[in-house]
Amino acid sequence: MTEWDIKKLRILRTLAEQGTVTATAEALHLTPSAVSQQLTNLARQLGVPLLEAQGRRVRLTDAAHLVLRHAEAVFAQLERADAEIAGYLAGEAGEVRVGAFSTAVPALVVPAAAALRLTHPGVEIRVRETEAAESYELLSAGAVDLALSLAAHAPSARDPRFTRTPLLADPLDVALPPEHPLARSPRLRLADLSGEPWIYGGSGPWSQITLSACEAAGFVPEQAHSAAGWSAILALVEAGMGVALIPRMAAGRATGVTVRDLGRDRPVRHVIAATRRGADAAPAVARVLDALREAARLRTAGGAP
Repeated sequence: MTEWDIKKLRILRTLAEQGTVTATAEALHLTPSAVSQQLTNLARQLGVPLLEAQGRRVRLTDAAHLVLRHAEAVFAQLERADAEIAGYLAGEAGEVRVGAFSTAVPALVVPAAAALRLTHPGVEIRVRETEAAESYELLSAGAVDLALSLAAHAPSARDPRFTRTPLLADPLDVALPPEHPLARSPRLRLADLSGEPWIYGGSGPWSQITLSACEAAGFVPEQAHSAAGWSAILALVEAGMGVALIPRMAAGRATGVTVRDLGRDRPVRHVIAATRRGADAAPAVARVLDALREAARLRTAGGAP
């Protein structure tokens, strides 16, 4: 395969633009002898004559013009590469792999991605839905660049592997059957539901959140049904088979049930973003973190359901 030397090709292109070896040397801050030597070496590498004498000057051969036609395509591609690298360094380009739990995807990740498409279209988010515990395994292994999880189920803030960024406090509301006697109670508290049949998973983060919230309100919930997916939980509530806590971030799915704010004693879950320590300084990752913080801020300020 022919050896193409970019530096020497640039000298050849400059000669085509300037017309003389002397002018080429001045433009490139070289000596005329260095220009001549580089072009002689390029001709030897390519195996074709590039210059021919024309009086006291030289002119490019047909082979040199052919070489330059191909070289221009190379120069254009290198310019594009330089522009993309500069964009990457400035946080204007790059791919960021985000692992997020199910309710965080539509509530935070999708709005952040939509905002970035408008402000930084070169930054691409690739989403992977994960469980809270799994997201840190993926983060540690390098399979994702950023993980959204709940603070209660994240590694310690002292874990030297990760940097944690708080995003928002997500209130927990209660989902009731539409005809439940307490559906329209003016000041509903979690303790008012101590005698109700409850619906939550048999294990995992949401089971722990439900148990902890109810215990903080002074009772242990009677688990009538075990379900982990929101579709199943809300279908059971709608059918009058029990009540369930539901995060505000998931309330948009709660059709067919009555969702009530639990007032000042309502429990909350804290949503955080985590990166491998030091990775938050990568420009594209920093852009995504900023977009997630803004999505969380807008959600909190607007009281999004």
